[in-house]
Amino acid sequence: MLGTKENTFLSARDFLLTHRDDYATAYAGFQWPKLERFNWALDWFDQIAAGDRRNQTALWVAYEDGREDKLTFAELSDRSNRFANYYQNLGVRRGDRVLLMLGNIPPLWETMLAMMKLGAVIIPATTLLTANDVADRIARGRVRHIVCAAELAPKIDAACGNCTRIAIGGKTPGWHEYEQGYASPATFQPDGETRASDPLQLYFTSGTTAKPKLVMHSHTSYPVGHLSTMYWIGIKPGDIHCNLSSPGWAKHAWSCFFAPWNAEATVFVINQSRFSARGLLDAITGCGVTTFCAPPTVWRMLITESLADWKVKLRELASAGEPLNPEVIEQVRTAWGLTIRDGYGQTETTAQVGNPPGQKLKVGAMGRPLPGYHVRLLNTENKDADEGELCLPLNPPPAALMPGYQGDDGNLIPLEGPVYRTGDVVQRDAEGYLTFVGRADDVFKASDYRISPFEVESALIEHADVIECAVVPTPDPLRHALVKAFVTLRVGCPPSRETALSIFQHSRKVLAPYKRVRRLEFVDLPKTISGKIRRVQLRTAEAERAQNARPSEEFREEDFGELISETPKR
Repeated sequence: MLGTKENTFLSARDFLLTHRDDYATAYAGFQWPKLERFNWALDWFDQIAAGDRRNQTALWVAYEDGREDKLTFAELSDRSNRFANYYQNLGVRRGDRVLLMLGNIPPLWETMLAMMKLGAVIIPATTLLTANDVADRIARGRVRHIVCAAELAPKIDAACGNCTRIAIGGKTPGWHEYEQGYASPATFQPDGETRASDPLQLYFTSGTTAKPKLVMHSHTSYPVGHLSTMYWIGIKPGDIHCNLSSPGWAKHAWSCFFAPWNAEATVFVINQSRFSARGLLDAITGCGVTTFCAPPTVWRMLITESLADWKVKLRELASAGEPLNPEVIEQVRTAWGLTIRDGYGQTETTAQVGNPPGQKLKVGAMGRPLPGYHVRLLNTENKDADEGELCLPLNPPPAALMPGYQGDDGNLIPLEGPVYRTGDVVQRDAEGYLTFVGRADDVFKASDYRISPFEVESALIEHADVIECAVVPTPDPLRHALVKAFVTLRVGCPPSRETALSIFQHSRKVLAPYKRVRRLEFVDLPKTISGKIRRVQLRTAEAERAQNARPSEEFREEDFGELISETPKR
């Protein structure tokens, strides 16, 4: 039987499910549940596991070799109880920081639930971290315990200091054996109640512009906060939801953990050692996936295949991480008759803005504020405007916003001031739809015109040979700056003068004169470990070499003379 706090959460969840196709009602009527004591793993997940869906598959992991791991809600509840007892016997206590470095295998979900039940603070980390990265996270995150795959242990062992060490998938000297936890008792008794404001997860940001920050989330901000994410994606009870995101990053918690299980849906994961678009499409089709979310990079790779050849059972498509270019959306719509709905959020929040199911879509727009979020756009003079930095009022803050950043001393630095600033500039139209302009530090001026890199990039990616691109300013003595594009080409397309000419011609055809690309370079784009393009790295390098000789690999519009005005070859 559900208690008061579970019913409060359930009522808020059910309100959004009931009005999933009625944005106006959902936005106007939704209230974040007010909870003083709440432990999502105990008070929500275990209640699902004890109810009518106890035998429904909660987690489905498909491997490249045809193997599958399928666990019901009841089985995961049982296993997480066992591991809560196991970790407790190894010394994990309420409030302890635990570094978790695992791929998409069941122990990741077992451990996440177990640590939540214990009241420990989880620090998810990608398996790609180096020993130096691990040492930094242990020191700045005040880590006391580490759980990782056995094959990673030798690489990071020296960085682990005095941490309790647990290895999964093999015996490792000096490390506890994870598999012993399965023999622990299946009944778990927490050592006390969990306050809804207690710390739950600590994320190191991807560091696109600076040293990673430590984002602290509570037992409210992510478990409860992802009701907005559930609503945006359109997940229903009983759905099979697939999300493409690597463990260690916030989007994995968004859509491989909280949002689908808030909806009582199945989390489906395709475990690939190396990304294969065809393998992913085969799995989505063969396993009957109904809702699918992937970052723009994945969508761009998927459209290189003949999507119409796969007869999918999909109902909802979503994209987040970076804005998705309209050209990609149109190609998927043509193949499947489904529209990818863009959404926006940050590690510091859940889904803030999005296009929920059943609403009018506008090309290029990332949607409207989601239920539970009120936004302000502040211009450079700190005044409300229809174009400005996207900000969240802090009086009161949305329940889904982090309480603050953790300082290197281990203490929380709470948010202060009237608003939380996202650092992203957006435009708002008369109907309230928001369109991404760019990071506040990415937007630049050329010949006194303001240039949105994303707008230019969206135009360039319409060219058949362009897979990805990044636009930055390159210094110019006359115009202050010119538009330069760094481009990644499709497989098989040569980075030749002819290709450059074709892209320049395309730029001339689809962009206003002041937005046109004047410089072009073919590269493998630098990215953060989470896959986001590091425009700041390109911008800094371009500024530093401005005084030097022209790079040999750069193409310039003026080099092509009258050829530039000819019809582009596609």
